[in-house]
Amino acid sequence: MNCKVAIAFMHDYLDNELSREQSAELSRHLEQCPECRKRLESLERTDALLHSVPAERAPNYMAYRVMKSLPKTRSPKAWTTWVRRHPAFSAAAMFLVVMVSSFVAMWNQSEQLTVRGADLEHVVIEGNTVIIPAGQKVAGDLTIENGVAQVLGDVEGNLTIIDGNVTLASTAHIAGKVKTIDRAMDWAWYKVTSWFDTLAYGS
Repeated sequence: MNCKVAIAFMHDYLDNELSREQSAELSRHLEQCPECRKRLESLERTDALLHSVPAERAPNYMAYRVMKSLPKTRSPKAWTTWVRRHPAFSAAAMFLVVMVSSFVAMWNQSEQLTVRGADLEHVVIEGNTVIIPAGQKVAGDLTIENGVAQVLGDVEGNLTIIDGNVTLASTAHIAGKVKTIDRAMDWAWYKVTSWFDTLAYGS
């Protein structure tokens, strides 16, 4: 038995929780280890002293020191109380924060040209320039991210330019609206409304 085990056994011994075999093992160790013998004698004196003083006669400062050493209970902060009382608002706010932050992160990371639309057959792409040639029609909406739109023909829907610009020739005709989105928050709002439109119409 090493000294660490012996010390653990000493505490169990003082609490009368040591088995016969463990007591015998501790006795053998104490015969060979004077330091552990001294430690046990000191523990026995302390234990005897504590048992000799009745609890009702314990000095006031002892109770004060014991109470002071106990961990303090933390009073809940105002915002945590509000969160507990309004779980629906908290969840909605958290959802909005996550959505906006993820959209802003995507906004900062995505620099590649992206072209979306139902009809891209007549769309010509040269580098980061998206061209709708004169005399050609694009059916439905057209969305261009991180590029330049050069419209010479017709777009039979909305034209949305995200982080780019658009040039409309005199021959161009756009049936819907032309939206230019240059700021991250506008882009996030566009994404949120597009997401809700997708949920509503299932397209």
